[in-house]
Amino acid sequence: MASLTIRNLDENIKHRLKMMAARRGHSLEEEARQILRHAALKEKAAYGLASRIVQRLRSGGGVDLPLPERSRPRNPPCFPEEN
Repeated sequence: MASLTIRNLDENIKHRLKMMAARRGHSLEEEARQILRHAALKEKAAYGLASRIVQRLRSGGGVDLPLPERSRPRNPPCFPEEN
């Protein structure tokens, strides 16, 4: 397993993390691992297949197509009332 050192962490943040960990019955390190794991998995999910396809197509410059003119809406048909 890899190790990670976080420098210049605000004392208030560290205290809040400790409190969160205590409420969940975790160590500070375990709480940090879970937060990082959740953030990394969330980021990965944000880039699914469709997102990667769009990103790849955008990197090619894209295509600007002219929009067709819209016609006026048609009137709805009138049907005779049945007795």
